[in-house]
Amino acid sequence: MTELKNSPIEDFDWDAYEKGETAGEKSREELTRTYDESLNTVKDKDVIEGTIIALNKREAVVNIGYKSDGIIPMNEFRYNPDIKVGDTVEVFIENQEDTKGQLILSHRKARAAKAWDRINEALNNDEVIKGLIKARTKGGMIVDVFGIEAFLPGSQIDVKPIRDYDMYVGKTMEFKVVKINEEFKNVVVSHKALIEAELEAQKKEIISKLEKGQVLEGTVKNITSYGVFIDLGGVDGLVHITDLSWGRVSHPSEVVELDQKLNVVILDFDNEKKRIALGIKQLMPHPWDALDPNLKVGDKVKGRVVVMADYGAFLEIAPGVEGLIHVSEMSWSQHLRSAQEFMKVGDEVEAVVLTLDREDRKMSLGIKQLKNDPWQDIEVKYPIGSRHTAKVRNFTNFGIFVEIEEGVDGLIHISDLSWTKKVKHPGEFTQIGADIDVEVLAIDKDNRRLSLGHKQLEENPWDEFESIYTVGSVHEGTIVDLFDKGAVIKLPKDVEGFATPKHLVKQDGTTAKNGETLEFKVIEFNKDQKRIILSHSRIFEDEARAEKAKERRAARAPRAPKEEEAPLLNQPQKTATLGDLQALADLKEKLTNNEK
Repeated sequence: MTELKNSPIEDFDWDAYEKGETAGEKSREELTRTYDESLNTVKDKDVIEGTIIALNKREAVVNIGYKSDGIIPMNEFRYNPDIKVGDTVEVFIENQEDTKGQLILSHRKARAAKAWDRINEALNNDEVIKGLIKARTKGGMIVDVFGIEAFLPGSQIDVKPIRDYDMYVGKTMEFKVVKINEEFKNVVVSHKALIEAELEAQKKEIISKLEKGQVLEGTVKNITSYGVFIDLGGVDGLVHITDLSWGRVSHPSEVVELDQKLNVVILDFDNEKKRIALGIKQLMPHPWDALDPNLKVGDKVKGRVVVMADYGAFLEIAPGVEGLIHVSEMSWSQHLRSAQEFMKVGDEVEAVVLTLDREDRKMSLGIKQLKNDPWQDIEVKYPIGSRHTAKVRNFTNFGIFVEIEEGVDGLIHISDLSWTKKVKHPGEFTQIGADIDVEVLAIDKDNRRLSLGHKQLEENPWDEFESIYTVGSVHEGTIVDLFDKGAVIKLPKDVEGFATPKHLVKQDGTTAKNGETLEFKVIEFNKDQKRIILSHSRIFEDEARAEKAKERRAARAPRAPKEEEAPLLNQPQKTATLGDLQALADLKEKLTNNEK
């Protein structure tokens, strides 16, 4: 604070002063200038010191050595309830003279300006400062530092995660200024930064004394999905989820909990990266070593499904002891299926030990072995000629694969589906998942396959057809399929015949169309090959031939001999007739159709 200038005025005329001439030789202007020079010289926005010369409940009067005193509201001194007259305080000059001629001062702004200077100085010098934690806010705490509200992030409170922020409210702690934003007047402080340097040195010392295999006591500091962080007394180590237990662990929280104290073994560490790998399960004997020594192949075991895959399931029969049930060992069926169709994670399952390797700690299990192999007595259960209901499993171009029971499969050849229908694809006859009645035709035990038939459930209708569809007989039929090589004709009794294109020509010269119903003559019947060859054109062609033959016979008929004429003796007989020639022509056409 600038002091008043109290030095005497030189050349002051005291005689004139005694006579009442106060101006002496000096003019009033000079006296005013001299008075002004005797006061402090101040500027707006300056921060200077002043003295409290008067107080009341509402305001304080402060003298800064200026031509007028300033007034400051008492609420700016709430942080200091013991303030009194004569105390020296810092003030900020807002205005030397307002419209009323009053000096405007502020103590709060003076503190803030000084605080910013102090905070910048602390940041530049990496200085440790003290502050009061006032309140909790989103993501951290509000700290009063030199009268300014600074932000303390939650991650900067301590080196370990903080779960209860409220316990820090009202505490005075030491901090370091880590960031200042002058534009927005933001300050970020950290308490963690104070102890990190000390911890770093402590870590180096701890790591230098570590050895692989060393057992230490630690505290669970943090739990993640991939492992657990353990505080070893100033340095952290990680227990990976696979090193928590010999058994499978879905999440580390199943095994440990926060702040739990436990023993860990050092598996590995890196001096440079300061990483320490820890283990917990290594302190316990391996479960395979404790496995029942009497357990052997063929024994039954019970366990819980812990992992599922398309190729099988892993069954935990004891903590840390697992066996694989391959999908092929889940059912006697040879159909490719997914393991999820048989079981799911968490199921309690009984199985049979198929292989056991204690040295490599591997075991394979099976559940189909709990049931008898249906092929052991297949001849007894499904003898040839027996009839059953099967489930359609799959189609091929040559037949249908069905399953009579789990593990017992069979094939129905496409030719064994119907006596009368020509089935091009099994999908025309049935559908996957449907039931179908079958008869066992043959057993292939080595390949675990049955030959089955469906049409054999009915009597062979071709025995009856043989007497109905005789060669030369005429029947009404409908064209149900027409293609380049001929047509399929549906006949009575739900049987089908075939006609080549030349036998589809009608009497008017046109060709029969698909869906048209006409009369057809049987020109061939083959019971063994279940084939009927038909012709529409042969009907009117044969009628025309018969008519012509009749005319020729009539023209060539011999005259009746007169009574006086004796019959000729030894006249040679004809060896062939027109009818015989027609039979030969039919035989030739039949041979031609057979070749086709």
